[in-house]
Amino acid sequence: MKHAIVLLADGFELVEAMTVVDYLRRAEVRVTTAATAAIDVRSQSDVLVRADELFDEEMELPDAVIIPGGGTGAKNLREDRRVTAFIRRMDQAKHLIAAICAGPTVLEAAGILQGRTGTSYPGFENELSYAAYTDRLAHTDGHIITSRGPATTIFFAGEIVSALTSKNTWQKLSRDILQDLVLAKKQ
Repeated sequence: MKHAIVLLADGFELVEAMTVVDYLRRAEVRVTTAATAAIDVRSQSDVLVRADELFDEEMELPDAVIIPGGGTGAKNLREDRRVTAFIRRMDQAKHLIAAICAGPTVLEAAGILQGRTGTSYPGFENELSYAAYTDRLAHTDGHIITSRGPATTIFFAGEIVSALTSKNTWQKLSRDILQDLVLAKKQ
């Protein structure tokens, strides 16, 4: 069974973290939420979440690491040298790295964006050293997935599920959660 770690720091974006956790678990991926400071982590919307464990940069590399946004949460992650060192290890091993919203600033702090194409929350474009910036809702460049923000989380999760399992698994899951119905509906 594939294993993914979702990194949590105070100020993380709840929708971006927990939607990914939920959809990966539905796809039968083992997911661990790992807090960088204390086991209880407060989201930017003031929701208290108890992480599965404390982050250990020496842990065996998982198949994927997911970095949610949230301005303060991303700042806390990118200022943690253990996190940026871990991301560099994941990159060197070519394991999946996924970041959404302000999360790509953590990848920038780790020094792994040069020569790549990616996206982020609008306004971060000039802070990221991508070779090319895209406004796609979710974008995959090799083993790195990036996305824009809370409303694009479902597309972000879909890219991650597809990469860790299969496109068929994501297609079935997207039908189960009624994504196809939502996308077909006009308001």
